[in-house]
Parts: sequence; structure tokens; C-alpha cells
Amino acid sequence: MKALVLAAGYATRLYPLTENTPKPLLRIAGRPIINYIIDNLKSIKLLDEIFVVTNDKFYGHFKSWAKDLEQNSDFKKNGLVITVINDGTKTESSRIGAIGDIEFVIKNQKLKNDLLILGGDNLFTWGLEDFINYSIGHKPQVTIGLFDIKNSAQAAKYGVVAIDNKAEVVDFQEKPNIPNSTLVAMCLYYLPAEKLMLIRQYLTQMKSLDKKDASGNYIKWLYPKESVFAHVFRGHWYDIGDIDSYKDADSLFTRFLRIGAKKK
Repeated sequence: MKALVLAAGYATRLYPLTENTPKPLLRIAGRPIINYIIDNLKSIKLLDEIFVVTNDKFYGHFKSWAKDLEQNSDFKKNGLVITVINDGTKTESSRIGAIGDIEFVIKNQKLKNDLLILGGDNLFTWGLEDFINYSIGHKPQVTIGLFDIKNSAQAAKYGVVAIDNKAEVVDFQEKPNIPNSTLVAMCLYYLPAEKLMLIRQYLTQMKSLDKKDASGNYIKWLYPKESVFAHVFRGHWYDIGDIDSYKDADSLFTRFLRIGAKKK
């Protein structure tokens, strides 16, 4: 199994913080956001390589980060390899979008493995083992991660998903005015090897950048064609979209870690 961390965005809404630092390398509770993702990935026994796809502007930043991380003895003992991939884009206007980046990596690396995909700014407090086991149990279908945000007004900011009693996706709305659910997609996907070619099929039909940019658009296209299953997470999930939400996430996550440390 391979993992792909999406980190090729330019995060202009977080300027000036992200003018010279990519969002996944911003620090939360003293550590880069992406390090918390790596911590979760290290516990997946079937995983042997992590791809981080970024842009040309921040490629050097991630290469330096990966080099430092690989020197860490705790990381070395896991036997994982981190491969940083440059998608070649240099500006916000030239980006190829999240789905474009997924296809870029699949093609660039000639992938034929199951692929776990995560947003590089996905900050959450749970492990991924249950999601992996659930996803493997539902192969060869695609599985997505959902979070119950429990607030319709908040849900309207995201891709909103409705599922049936078998946890199969029955509806997907991208930032709806009136959400029919409070379950939101959180840029966490398990694509079995048999389904990787569907990304290319989607991109041949969807040419506009907005259709390539929000990864949820792929699920919206896919679920009417074949079964897509969902795993609903419980815990804390932090969405970092602007400077205020970044500061809130830093404060809340720092508090969460402090409480967790006291319980040990």
C-alpha cells in the first residue's frame, strides 16, 4: 500500500503566513501539521511508502523537511520511505488541482497499488487503523472518510455527504446552501488498485480547474456510477482555511495535547 499526501496548494487565504511557507509545514502546537499526519501513517503496517506531492515553489521546503524527518530514529525503525514529488506548477493560477495531482502521481510513479490519500492540512485526533481495515473490507470499492460536524451552517462550507444504513454514499453536495446532512468529506480516501484508472476517466470528462481542484467533485461524479462506502470518524477534526481558523486550531490542538499528556 502507498499513501499520498496532497500538498501542492498555495493557500492564498492564509497570506502572509503561507507566502513563503506551505500550509502543511505551518506549526500547530510546535510541530508542522504534516508531522501529525505522518505519525498516523507510521502505524499502518501495510504501508511501505509515502508520497508528498507539492508544487515547484515549495518543493525545496518539503525536500528539506523530509530529509530532517528521515534522520529521526523513530521514523527510521518503521522502514517507511518518503518521496517528495514536484508537480511542476509555480503559481496559484497554474495549479492542476487536487485531482490533477492525484493523477499526476499515479502516472509519474506508475502506481499499481492500493492508495490512501490525505489532504496535507488534515489535522485530526484519531488513528487510521480502523479506516484502513474498514476500507480493505469493502474492496474493491472506494472508501471515503467523513466527519460529523453536527452543525448545518458549518456543514455548508464543505462537501456534504448522505449515506444509507450500509454506509454507502447516496448523495454528495459541494458547499450546499441547505445541507441534507451534517456529515462532511474531509479529504481522506482509500482507492483500491483496481479503481486508480477512474481518476484518469474523470479528468478526461472534467476539464475546468474547479472540477479538478476540490477532491470531493470526484466522489460526486463516482457514487452514481458505482458503490462508494464511507467511514464516519469521531473525535476532533480541525479545518484550517484562513488565519483565524489556523490560530483557533493551534490553540485547541495545543490544549487537546496538553490534556492527553496529563492523562498518561
